[in-house]
Formats: sequence, C-alpha cells, structure tokens
Amino acid sequence: MKTQYFPAGERGVKDIGWLKSNFCFSFSDYYHPMRSAFGTLVAFNDDFVTAGKGFGIHPHVNMEIISVLLKGKMNHKDTLGYSTKIEAGGVQIMSAGEGLRHEEYNVGEGDVNFLQIWIQPKLQNITPRYQQRSFPRSKRKNRLTTIVSSEEGQEHCWINQNTRLSLGYYDLPGSVPYTLHPVNKCLFIFLIEGTLKVNNQVLHPRDAIGIWEASEISLQHGEETEFLIIETPINQK
Repeated sequence: MKTQYFPAGERGVKDIGWLKSNFCFSFSDYYHPMRSAFGTLVAFNDDFVTAGKGFGIHPHVNMEIISVLLKGKMNHKDTLGYSTKIEAGGVQIMSAGEGLRHEEYNVGEGDVNFLQIWIQPKLQNITPRYQQRSFPRSKRKNRLTTIVSSEEGQEHCWINQNTRLSLGYYDLPGSVPYTLHPVNKCLFIFLIEGTLKVNNQVLHPRDAIGIWEASEISLQHGEETEFLIIETPINQK
C-alpha cells in the first residue's frame, strides 16, 4: 500500500470576498508542481459562497463535474434546459461531453459550502447530460452510501468513468472496511468532519489521503464523523 497525505493547512486558497475556495490540486491561479491531479481526479475544491452570489453562465467540455452540497441551497441552470435547486445532502453531476454551459448561485439565506470535484471522462465528446440526487444524513446514518457510480441506477448519479463516490456518516465510533479493485484503481478520502484514521494516518477535518496499490483498507472513525471516498482509475486505459 502506498499513500499520500493532503493536510487541510497545505491546500491552495483563493478568497475574492463572495467566494472562498480551498484547492487540493492546482486550479485557477493556484499552482502546485507536485499536486496537479490524483489519478483521473483533477480538481477537488472546498468552496464557500455567500448569499446571492455565484458563478455566471460559463462553458465546460469533456469533464465529469460533481457538486456535493454540504450546507445551504444552490440553483442550477444549463443549456440542456435544466433549472433545479439543491440543498444540503444534494449531489449533482454534469457529464459535459461535447459541451454545455451552466450557471449556479447561492439562493439561500446563509453561506453555501460545497465540494466541487472534476474527474476526467472515460469517453470523449459524448452527448452532455445532467443528474441530481438527494442523500440526507437521516437516510444514510452508520453506513457507506454510493452517491455516484459508473453503473446505471435510480439511487445514485451516473458518471462517464470507472469511478465510484461514497459518503459515510457515523454517529458512534467504529471501523469500516473498504475493498477496492487493486488494478489501476486509487482512493482519495476526504474527511468532512469528525475524526478518521486510515493506515495509521490520523485525519483531521478537511484533511485528505490518497491510497493506491491496495486491495482492502480499514477506516477507523470517531463519533459524528462524515467523509467522502472517491475510487477512480490511476491512469486512463
């Protein structure tokens, strides 16, 4: 097993008033020569947006773009004709494919906090698509819940990549085993809140750890702990 630790305090930071972003990888005007990506995961941003502000209409091409809403309420409008709103526990994905444009704003009364995740697609120039699902904490307590998968299904969002995203929320201390395909797969684990220990590495809130060349790991968590697991290819095949 090999690992890479991503401390919260070493993330890139961008603060333009209405938007405060924390970057695990090079993004926007933040550049880190040793942190450009982790496998096909090319962006992992912990974003905070003030009420009434957001991102005006802008384009995306050939990228899988996932938003995991941790706090607040945001809208989504795109050139596919979708006009939706998501709240805490909401997950949305755009398979940008051959191209689309979208906008999103904080439409709640308080700050929004969401994770913005970009993953390289498996197939290029597909027909763009959008999906949204809701995963409130009350319905996923003390278990891992698949929120995004390459497998079609009604309970989660679909992604154009051999990738799986899982949310874990546990209100009591314990451990969770996780089995992954050891060939060309890696894990990126992000601690949202609480305490987590992975392969003797203790994580604090907003820390992350990358793992590869492993088939099974154990995650030891404290009470009131929430985390996100991304299992994705190390390299495109």
